[in-house]
Amino acid sequence: MSPTDIPLLQVTGLEKSFGPNRVLAGVDLEVRRGDVLVLIGPSGSGKTTVLRCLNGLETPDAGVVAFDGGPSVDFSMKVTKADRTALRDRSAMVFQHHNLFPHLTVIQNVIEGPVQAHGVPKAEAVARAETLLARVGLAEKRDAYPSELSGGQQQRIGIVRALALQPQLLLFDEPTSALDPELVGEVLTVLRELADEGWTMVIVTHELGFAREVADEVLFFDEGVIVERGAPSELLRQPKKERTRRFLNRLLRPLDGPEPAAGDDA
Repeated sequence: MSPTDIPLLQVTGLEKSFGPNRVLAGVDLEVRRGDVLVLIGPSGSGKTTVLRCLNGLETPDAGVVAFDGGPSVDFSMKVTKADRTALRDRSAMVFQHHNLFPHLTVIQNVIEGPVQAHGVPKAEAVARAETLLARVGLAEKRDAYPSELSGGQQQRIGIVRALALQPQLLLFDEPTSALDPELVGEVLTVLRELADEGWTMVIVTHELGFAREVADEVLFFDEGVIVERGAPSELLRQPKKERTRRFLNRLLRPLDGPEPAAGDDA
């Protein structure tokens, strides 16, 4: 296997329970450099928990999360704070509800992570932040507070804040679900541009048209397991599993094209 064939991220046997509720029941996935992996599925199926485990925000009960050339954490053994920090240093997460610090300006929100967590000199962090703000069309908002921004602008700032950390992997947890419909497009435009630029991303979303456009692979989750995986042109149009078909048919904005063909459930 050549170096370019080695996945950036490999996850094996990921398990997580909250009390008696088993949220992840043995998840295997891999992400190659420059690929976009999209996770879909009903609420409570485990998608967000996967992201939080990859970013070190949750500690799985079992499984291995391994970055090529970096941390490989076996959660069946004792996990240290250093292990979680190593995972977090490789990825950056964009949350559903922005999570900006309300008492900080836009520029202060963006430089907080690089300066405080990564030790980047303030002048360098500010220059990086200003370049990224201009890149998403928000340079003029550098000194504004989050309360002065629209939801779409806040979410774009959330994306800039993640990019400022210069991660190897970007994680997005339903980045448009908290937005008014007219603001969704401006956030999806940024995500499309990031995909075109070759950023490696794992995205939880219900925006199936967007998933079909940018994803290299789509994983359908239900009850803590991956029910079906495949290229978006196949899984989103002609899923093989009945459970996947039912989920897609219930969405409010079904994809255009022929109805999914019948298939076997498992």
